[in-house]
Amino acid sequence: MTRIALDDPRYYLNRHVEWLEFNRRVLEEARDIGNPLLERVKFLAITANNLDEFVEVRVASFLQRIEHGSRELSPDGLTAEQELGKVSAAMQIFVRDQYKCWNEELLPALAKQSIRVLRMDELDAGAAKAAKTFYDRRVSPMLTPVTVDPSHPFPHVLNKALCVAFLLHRRRGGNGKPYFGVVTVPRALPRLLRVPGKNGSIDYVSLQEVVSAFTAKLYRGFEILASAPFRITRNSNLYLEEEETRSLLDAVDSQVSQRRKGDAVRLEIEAGAHPEIVERLVSTFELDESLVFRVNGPVNLQRLFHLYEETARPELKYPPFVPRQVHVGHDADSMFEAIRHQDVMLHHPYDSYDAVVNFLRTAAHDPRVLSIKQTLYRTNSDSPIARALLEAAGKKEVTVVVELKASFDEATNIRWARSFEDAGVQVFHGVVGLKTHAKLALIVRQDADGKIRRYAHLGTGNYNPSTARYYTDLSLLTRDEAITSAVHNVFNYLTAYAEQPNYKPLLVAPRDMAKTCIALIDREARHARRGRPARMIVKVNAVVDPPVIRALYRASQAGVEIDLIVRGQCALVPGVRGLSSRIRVRSIVGRFLEHSRIFYFENGGKPEVFLGSADWMQRNLYERVEVLFPLKDPQHCERVCTEILSSYLADTRKARILGSDGSYARPRAVRNGHGFSVQEHLMRLAAGAVESQRNAAVHGPAVVYTSKEVPAGAANPEAEAAAQDSSNAAV
Repeated sequence: MTRIALDDPRYYLNRHVEWLEFNRRVLEEARDIGNPLLERVKFLAITANNLDEFVEVRVASFLQRIEHGSRELSPDGLTAEQELGKVSAAMQIFVRDQYKCWNEELLPALAKQSIRVLRMDELDAGAAKAAKTFYDRRVSPMLTPVTVDPSHPFPHVLNKALCVAFLLHRRRGGNGKPYFGVVTVPRALPRLLRVPGKNGSIDYVSLQEVVSAFTAKLYRGFEILASAPFRITRNSNLYLEEEETRSLLDAVDSQVSQRRKGDAVRLEIEAGAHPEIVERLVSTFELDESLVFRVNGPVNLQRLFHLYEETARPELKYPPFVPRQVHVGHDADSMFEAIRHQDVMLHHPYDSYDAVVNFLRTAAHDPRVLSIKQTLYRTNSDSPIARALLEAAGKKEVTVVVELKASFDEATNIRWARSFEDAGVQVFHGVVGLKTHAKLALIVRQDADGKIRRYAHLGTGNYNPSTARYYTDLSLLTRDEAITSAVHNVFNYLTAYAEQPNYKPLLVAPRDMAKTCIALIDREARHARRGRPARMIVKVNAVVDPPVIRALYRASQAGVEIDLIVRGQCALVPGVRGLSSRIRVRSIVGRFLEHSRIFYFENGGKPEVFLGSADWMQRNLYERVEVLFPLKDPQHCERVCTEILSSYLADTRKARILGSDGSYARPRAVRNGHGFSVQEHLMRLAAGAVESQRNAAVHGPAVVYTSKEVPAGAANPEAEAAAQDSSNAAV
C-alpha cells in the first residue's frame, strides 16, 4: 500500500476559501424561510460585516505579501497571487449571491409584511417631501462637494465611508471634457431614512438614494451626466515595531487613527455605474479589476442592521430568551464559600453571564479581597466589569492586562486602559510580540477563617456581558489550588516575563499548548493501536494548523474516531480513505454565535475534558497567550459530554457536514423546520430551569446551579428529535 504523505497539498483546504464557506453558511441562514424574517435580514447584514473584516485584514495581507515579493506557499500549495485570485473569484460569486438574496428573497418578503425599502422614484408625494425635508435640514449642511481639478485634488476617502461620485459637464467656460465630483456622506447620518408609509406600511429609503437625488444643486453651474454611490475598503492591519516603541498604548492609538488612511483594497460601486466613473476610481485607488464589486443595491448591506433594529415588529424576530440565573451565594462570604466547596461551571448564554459579573463585582467591593488580576481582550464600552475594577482601585491591588491589538476593538480598549491608569490600576499590555487572548481573572482573599486563598474565573469567551447574551461560551469558577496557582504564574508571565518550565495543569500558548495538544492526539492514537477506547470530540472555531492536522490524520489512520465541530475554517480534508476516513467535520450556524472551545479525549477509558480560549490556528497556538484548562469535577465533565457535545453531534437542523471536496451539506433533508436543533434544545433546558427557579422562589432562595441539576433527558437529544419529527409528521 502506498504511504500517504501527510503534508501533501491535496489534503489541505485553503483556509481563506473555507472562511468564505463559513460566511456562506451565515448567508444560508438569511435565506432560510424557517428563520423569522427580520432575523434573516440581520443574518445578511452579518455576512456583510464579516466580509468587510475579511477584506480589511485577509485580502489586505495578500496584497502586502505580493508587494513584498513573498514566495511562501500556503499548506494547499498556493502562492499569494494564486490565493488572491482564488479568493477574489469566490468573493465575486458570494457578493452576487448576497444581493440576489436581498433583491429576490428578502425585499419581496418584507413587502408582503408591509415593510418596504424604496427607491426615490417609488416614493409618493408625501414620502418624497419628507425625504427632501430631511436632506435640506440634516444632510445638505454636512456635505462638502469636491470637483477634482489641478487645484482641487481627489479628496481623501475614509475607510468604508459612503460616497457618491458625479460625472459633471461645466455649462460655461469648460473645455468640453467632463469633470469628476465626489461627495462623502457623513457617518453620523442614518443610512436608512424612515418616511411616511401608506396604510400602515413601514417605509424606508436609503441615504445613498437621497444624496444622489438632491446633491445636484450643490454643483451649481454643472450639468450632472451621471452619478454612482461607492465605497472604498482600506487595509486595516496595524504595523508595529514593539521592541522599538516606548509606549505600546500611544503607538496603537496612533496606528488606529492612521487605519482609516490605509491603502485601498476593494471598491464597491453601484451596478450600472458610468464606465468613466468606474475607470476614474479604479485608477485613483490603483485597484485590480478583480477587487471591483458592482452591486445591485445598497453599497453597504451591513447597514441593514438599522432596518432590524428600527423596525418594531417583534413577531418577525426571535422570541425573547431568558437565561437561567445562577446564584452563587447571596453575599461575598457565601459566594466564596460556595466556590471553595465546589467548582461552578456555566454555559452561556443558557446560563446567565450575571454570575461572572457578580463574581468580579463582589470581589471589587469585598474588604476581604486583597488583590484582583484580570485580562481584557474585548469588552463593551460601558462594561460593568471594567467599572468594578475602577471602583476597586485604591482599595486593593488591581492589575489589568489589556490587549490593545484586539482587531477593531482597539479604540475601546485604549479608552479603558487610560481610565485604569488614571484610577491607579496597574495596567500591562502583555508580552511583546504576542496578543493576550486568554480569559482569566484571579482573586486573592483572606477568608473568614484567616487563611489566604486564590479564586479564579477561566473562560472561553470575552469579558463582555453584551456579547455573552448571544455567544455560546463556557465559564469555570474555581479555587482549585493547582489551577489558581497556574493562573497566578500566567499573570507573572504577562507582567514580568517570568517563564515557568510548564503551567500544569493548564496548557499555555505559545509555551506548550501546541506541543501538548499534539501529544494528546498522539496518545489517543496509541490507545487505538492497543485496542483501548479511543475517541475525540473537539469543538472550536477553526482547525487550520498543519501540525495539528497531521496529528489528526495520524490518529484517524490508527483507528481513532474523531468528531470535529468547527464553526468557521477547517483546512482538514475529512473522509479520505486511508487518511481521514474516521474524521467527521460539522459546522453549526444558528441564532447564537458558536464560540466555545471544548476538547474531549477518551484516553483509554479515563476521559479528559479541556476548555479554553484557543482555536487550532497558527495565530492562537504560536502568536498569542492562550490558556486551556481541565475540568476536574466528574459531574461537569458529564454535563459537557451528555448535555452539550452529544447534543451538537445530534443536530440535524442547523448543522452542515464538510465533504472531502470542501463543500458543506446538511446531514439530511430538512423540510419546514423538521429535525433537531441543539440551540433550541439548550434553550428549552434553560427555560425549564428558569421555571423551576420561579417555583423554588416561592419556597426558598435559589442555590448554586451545578451539573447535579441537569434536567432529565438532556443526554438523549436523538429521542427528542425523533419525537419532534413524529409530531411534525402528525401535523
